[in-house]
Amino acid sequence: MMLITMVVALLKRVQELEARLGENSTNSSRPPSTDSPYTRSKDRAEKKSTDKGKRRQGGQVGHNGQGPKLLPPTETNDIHPQRCSCGCTQFMDLGVFYTHQEAELPDIAMLIRHFLLHKGQCKRCGKVSRATIPTGHQTGYGPKLSALIALLSGDHGDSRLTVQRFCTQFLGLEISTGAIQKVLNRVSKAIKPHYDAIEKFVHSQEVNHVDETPWYQKHAVLQWLWVLCNNKAAFFRIYANRNKKAFKALIGKWEGILVSDNYGVYTKWVDLHQTCLAHLIRKAKKLADHKDQGIAKFGTWACNELRLLVSMANAPPTKGEWAAFYARLCRLIAKNKDRKDQAGTYARTLEKLIGNLWIFLEVEGVDATNNLAERMLRAAVIWRKRSFGTESETGDRWVERILTLIQTCRLQKKLSYPVLVDAIDAYLFVKDPDINWIKNLGS
Repeated sequence: MMLITMVVALLKRVQELEARLGENSTNSSRPPSTDSPYTRSKDRAEKKSTDKGKRRQGGQVGHNGQGPKLLPPTETNDIHPQRCSCGCTQFMDLGVFYTHQEAELPDIAMLIRHFLLHKGQCKRCGKVSRATIPTGHQTGYGPKLSALIALLSGDHGDSRLTVQRFCTQFLGLEISTGAIQKVLNRVSKAIKPHYDAIEKFVHSQEVNHVDETPWYQKHAVLQWLWVLCNNKAAFFRIYANRNKKAFKALIGKWEGILVSDNYGVYTKWVDLHQTCLAHLIRKAKKLADHKDQGIAKFGTWACNELRLLVSMANAPPTKGEWAAFYARLCRLIAKNKDRKDQAGTYARTLEKLIGNLWIFLEVEGVDATNNLAERMLRAAVIWRKRSFGTESETGDRWVERILTLIQTCRLQKKLSYPVLVDAIDAYLFVKDPDINWIKNLGS
């Protein structure tokens, strides 16, 4: 009897391990970059062949193309026809029929200011006095250059050496990596008012998405980068832990509708909570790919019902359609929740979360998925993989602030470079930066 029990347990373990081997970005929370290069193309080809009604890639038939916008010209050249097909070279001008635009970089020349500091002897007492560097110019690097360095590092994710090479090749400016770091430290301080204003705005909104990702300090110390965001702004903060205390520190006194994945800390949210249906669908798809036919059948059923629920955001159901859907979902849970396998675990999860599955149908402005927070974190994940995190708490603050500003500007379809220039200019010349655009996000 003991041997039979052991064999059953081992077979169950083998099934679990085989299912784990079959994980990819479509049936788990793993990013697409982790998919095997040998199966990725095949999976995409099969998906395209089975997805009926999918539009082909690129512009659709009847689509009005959007070419480059005509910019104000700095130079205009009139081009006239040279020779007719009949051989004649004389034409009567009928006017311009088309404008062809060519964009080109001008010769880049740095603006270099020398401040010649004089000393002078007082004609009354004979004391020698020395001139001081004017306010705003002490650092040696102006607002526009500093903003460019910050943009390359904080938005494009370039390393200090890459930024150094860019400055040398394109600007003809020799600058050390240490000087670049000092510029970034100043920019971090300059955008602190923007960071605080965005935090205040995010905490004032009714609906927010939340998510987190690992972040390392000095290549070894595990930390967590959290994001709290909505469709107008995104706020980032690094904490040492991934727990309830960190979550509470992130949200402060905020109370509203939370959109998140199924992480345990989030499921205890006392206010309205929309559970990310994309996460649940991926888990259901994983079960649908299971070798056990019973589990696979359950996974397929769950996946179809949840996908139907998501589609209701664009095609609201009638009372009859909703009643039928609700009855099927309850039947799915009741029929499988007592199982001792993965299907039973998933059914009990659905039963626990059932009150959080369709808040997006009841409250306007709530999404069915947590894709917004995941998109906001994507740039940070790429940054982490490329740079392996930060080296100090000063670096942590820089990451928090620049990500908050850059991603908020992206959500607002606002260019971040002019914002950075204004922030640095205000910091260097000791004046208030323009943060009114942040305060007016809610209007």
